[in-house]
Amino acid sequence: MIILKSPEEVKKIGESNAIVAEVLTGLREKIRPGVTTLKLNEYAEGVTQKRGAKPAFKGYGGFPFALCASVNSEVVHGFPSDRSLEEGDIISLDYGVYYKGYYGDSAITVAVGRISASASRLMKVTEESLYKGIEKAREGNRLGDISFAVQSCVESAGFSVVRDYVGHGIGKDLHEDPPVPNFGVGGRGVKLKAGMVIAIEPMVNEGSYMVKTKPDGWTVVTDDGSLSAHFEHTIAVTEDGPVILSSPDMSGHPRALEE
Repeated sequence: MIILKSPEEVKKIGESNAIVAEVLTGLREKIRPGVTTLKLNEYAEGVTQKRGAKPAFKGYGGFPFALCASVNSEVVHGFPSDRSLEEGDIISLDYGVYYKGYYGDSAITVAVGRISASASRLMKVTEESLYKGIEKAREGNRLGDISFAVQSCVESAGFSVVRDYVGHGIGKDLHEDPPVPNFGVGGRGVKLKAGMVIAIEPMVNEGSYMVKTKPDGWTVVTDDGSLSAHFEHTIAVTEDGPVILSSPDMSGHPRALEE
């Protein structure tokens, strides 16, 4: 069941996402060779606690950390550890909080020092595909319009979208209806209505879209060992178009939508 949110609820979800945006902005500044992902986890949890919020992922389904930190071929749900980041790595940081009854959720992928041209292109296309999807999150469109926009952007660049994991509705629960695939057919699926709040999150692989889970039961990696990137925003469908609730600049309208 899709739960439409009132303007007051959208505002509260925005408050949760403001904390997520603050954490991710701080994490981006800390990314450099030699930093451990466990230190990044500690930072994220510390900021969250100072804001009077709770990490959304810690304990969710048994996940043991606050932050999902996925390096290189790790797609999502990577465990923070005492492993040090190295020059040339890319790291996906997925973070969520629970604040005053509502959830926020967002993700970025960050370069560690100087990275290869191919890794840089993968990150650029993945982020671009997110905004292509957001552009279609308009009242009267269909869910498939978002999915098709993401997939078209990714595959036209020669990359692949992960099919085993998708975006989702969000609000009082971290994962609500509807599921938001990053692949699909335009004009199909649920009709988008004002009050819908969804997390759109392309997970894009440099090689095959096939993935597998490591023995820890959580960390998802590319089946062929190729690099993967992940970007996510929580957005609200409004009568005036999509509003990005997890935008770091708090305007709700990122550069890609203004171009």
